[in-house]
Amino acid sequence: MKKIIAIALLIVSTGAFAQTKSISKAKVSFELKNLGIKTGGVIGGVQGNINFDPINLAGSKIDATADVNTINTDNDMRDAHLKKADYFDVEKYPKMNLSSITFKKNGSSYVGQFNLTIKGITKPVEVPFNYSALANGYFFKGIFKINRKDFTIGGNSMTMGDDVTITFEAETAK
Repeated sequence: MKKIIAIALLIVSTGAFAQTKSISKAKVSFELKNLGIKTGGVIGGVQGNINFDPINLAGSKIDATADVNTINTDNDMRDAHLKKADYFDVEKYPKMNLSSITFKKNGSSYVGQFNLTIKGITKPVEVPFNYSALANGYFFKGIFKINRKDFTIGGNSMTMGDDVTITFEAETAK
């Protein structure tokens, strides 16, 4: 009898997350080298839906957008420059999008294959992430790298690095 109750609780608790949940809180930060010094910032306005079930990875889906107009590097002049056409071109492309393709388990964490769209250019990216249950929801955290030139951000530069590290954190309600 105890085994039946334990199995039923496991099914109910994992099945509870199989529903699509809106992202309630999120943070996206980025970092790259410029003149050999690490610099970066954050992009806000994250919205999206997460339907992640560790028991049914094939049925899981994550879609999110971030508002590039919110870019903040703690330097107003730099932020204004990054919004121009040679960087993010926010007038034409105000949002960046991340949409999952597949997921796989990797030890105690997960790896998702996603389509990342910046400035109208979509490229596949591999995103390792962790997910855990909170008292009132679920928490996702991951770090991945992109090449800024793949998305025509910043053009050719002898001082700015090409590799950009992106870190994200997202929470959903239960």
